[in-house]
Amino acid sequence: MDIIKSLQWRYATKKFDETKKVSEAKIAVLKQAFNLTATSYGLQPLKLVVLKNKEIQQKLVTYSYNQEQVAQASHVFIICIENTIDENYIRKYFELVKEKRGTSDTILDSFRSFLIADFSKKTTAEITQASVKQAYLALGNLLTVSALEKIDACPMEGFLPEKYSDILNLEQENITPVLVLPIGYRAENDLFANFAKVRKNLTETIINR
Repeated sequence: MDIIKSLQWRYATKKFDETKKVSEAKIAVLKQAFNLTATSYGLQPLKLVVLKNKEIQQKLVTYSYNQEQVAQASHVFIICIENTIDENYIRKYFELVKEKRGTSDTILDSFRSFLIADFSKKTTAEITQASVKQAYLALGNLLTVSALEKIDACPMEGFLPEKYSDILNLEQENITPVLVLPIGYRAENDLFANFAKVRKNLTETIINR
């Protein structure tokens, strides 16, 4: 029930208290939560940019449809996808499996060959779409863990990825930003903090068989 109370407490924060900062210990928890998020085949086609430079945050407001939370937040998390998921990427993943689990190539060969063949048939657009889906999994996980840690957050799709990429030099990392998550602590005068949560009744959203 504590989890449910935390999820009831959270909301898409519209105004952050700029004087309050999320501790490095809590940021470390969120980084681990991001890294532990489930992804398809375990390939983790994601990277997380953790921004706490106020000058850059302010600059990004213009390219976030003037959503001031980007500047007000303690930190801004930018979830990005890898631009290239190819045979080399997949082979590197399996080398990590071998390192972490000590699994032999004899056991891994079949699955590795399947993934390489499968991804070779996909278009760039298909791979991008699949990676974006993984980004949403990470966003959901970060929102839940933030709520459990009593950290406020505001998930955002409304921003200009190409401008974020230019300002943060993300092309050199071979990644593309797809989601933005300002985090921090709600301002006392954020009216939305006291609004009742609007959700359908469980009888409308859950089907029991």
